[in-house]
Amino acid sequence: MPMMPRRAPGYHPGLYTDMYHPDSAYVSWVTGRNGLTTFDLYTRTAPFSGAYLLVAGLEAALEFVLSFRYTPEELAFLARIRDYDPAFLDELAEFRFTGDIVAMPEGSIAFPNEPLLRVTAPFREALLMESGLLHAVNLATLIATKAARVVCAAQGRRISEFAFRRAQNPLVVARSSYIGGCTSTSLLAAAFEYRLLATGTVPHALIQLFETEEDAFSAVAESFNRYTLLLDTYDPRRAIQTAIAVARRAQTTLGHTLAAVRLDSGDLVADSQYVREQLVAADMGHVRILASGDLDEFEIVRLLEAGAQVDAFGVGTALGAGVGDPTQGIPGGALGGVYKEAWYVGEDAVEHPKLKLAGSKTTWPGRKEVYRHPAWEEDIIQLEGEPAPAGYTRLLRPVMRAGRMAPGSLPPLSEVWELAQANLARLPERYRALIAQEPYPVRFSAGLQQLRDEATALAQAQGKVSVRDDAESADQTPPEPKRKR
Repeated sequence: MPMMPRRAPGYHPGLYTDMYHPDSAYVSWVTGRNGLTTFDLYTRTAPFSGAYLLVAGLEAALEFVLSFRYTPEELAFLARIRDYDPAFLDELAEFRFTGDIVAMPEGSIAFPNEPLLRVTAPFREALLMESGLLHAVNLATLIATKAARVVCAAQGRRISEFAFRRAQNPLVVARSSYIGGCTSTSLLAAAFEYRLLATGTVPHALIQLFETEEDAFSAVAESFNRYTLLLDTYDPRRAIQTAIAVARRAQTTLGHTLAAVRLDSGDLVADSQYVREQLVAADMGHVRILASGDLDEFEIVRLLEAGAQVDAFGVGTALGAGVGDPTQGIPGGALGGVYKEAWYVGEDAVEHPKLKLAGSKTTWPGRKEVYRHPAWEEDIIQLEGEPAPAGYTRLLRPVMRAGRMAPGSLPPLSEVWELAQANLARLPERYRALIAQEPYPVRFSAGLQQLRDEATALAQAQGKVSVRDDAESADQTPPEPKRKR
């Protein structure tokens, strides 16, 4: 049996819901409606105007599910803010998730409208999981995808995650950035927690601590066997001359080696070219040039196309907040994953497909599977009972059965990284473009389309939607991409 997750001070899993979740659970309890239901967690669009998502956050999601329960203190709080029947609170006191979860493993590549995770459980259990699951998957997947894009833009150069001071959740950002391909983190807590490589240089404040830049550089060089110097506190072109002189002296007298220099501001293209020329002329071509300072994937591409002589990049805010690019109209900052009911088995054992009719937000009913073509020509979303297409790979894997973790559900982070990098390498290049020119083909099976049509017709017959509303919903549903032949 897996160990329970560590409970951090002030962490109250049972209260990691929105207010309407216990309220809705109470209505379900009062009316006696708690049949087996299925929810899908997915996104309608890929982030940053790209084509794909790099899935992350499953480990945190499952830890949330395992830890979800109500303490006496939390139940007393609920009783103060809402007049629930005490018998309902008694049920919550015994609450444990008993359902099943299938999910795409962390490190998977996914596309819009594909279930990243599917929950099947009694209605109240499945409903109370919503916000915690979305919180875990939304942020981690956003950051992992951002990191993968930044790493792709760097064309093989190393990316260090420098996001701690501006990160929405520093540990999640560091872990997800590693999954996306970043080689190190500046955050020691993340390096300790996840066994990541910790890297850093020195701040401007340390250079300013000394009377001269040469004194500062000498102090750093004397303190460490291998060291990095920050060049842009004053004048980077003068600083590189000082750095070379200090490095020669430290190498001769102490055997200490200048490993890298960093540029954090100014004209990164021209300054890096000048620094490279000076290092080569001084027979120090082995010294790496690092660049940082409000970088993202688009700026890295611009710098490299302009001829910047940079060996590695440090990226902070863009990763920490998962930002887009307002100048290009590219959204960011949130993934926008949703959690929608798709199937319900009533107390009378009758099965009911569930869908929401809302134009482009119209959902797909039914218990679904996702399959991928072996050459990445398409994905197929289909009903669970439909035969698997020959040669395709099933993407959703069982991770929890009857409330217990399935064996192998949480592989080591190193294995998650390996899966992510292998998937990113297999992803066709046109879908790795920073701005997608075409969506990846995701096809909905004939059985799934038929079920949706039947569920829509039933809703119309029951008076839940007018014929006009039904037509508008159909018209606004995003067109299905053509299958590549």
